[in-house]
Amino acid sequence: MSDTPPDRLSVNPRSPFFDQSCLERGIGIRFKSVVRHDVEEYCLSEGWVRVSLGKKVDRHGQPLTLKLSGPVEAWFERPAEDADASGAAAGA
Repeated sequence: MSDTPPDRLSVNPRSPFFDQSCLERGIGIRFKSVVRHDVEEYCLSEGWVRVSLGKKVDRHGQPLTLKLSGPVEAWFERPAEDADASGAAAGA
């Protein structure tokens, strides 16, 4: 698995940009120089994030989101599992 997060990722399982393996590693998002923990979806190349509007939901029970534009940075919070195994073998 790569150490570069995907260009676009969503936490909603209904989205075509949902990726469980990436989400399990943890994704950090910095939007306009502020680390955000409430991001529902992001796109690095287009420069936007979607954040939920509190507890508000639409008629289908999905959270309402607001699209914010600006510079977006993303990183993995934990290394890939195969990187841990190769690092442990090299250190032994």
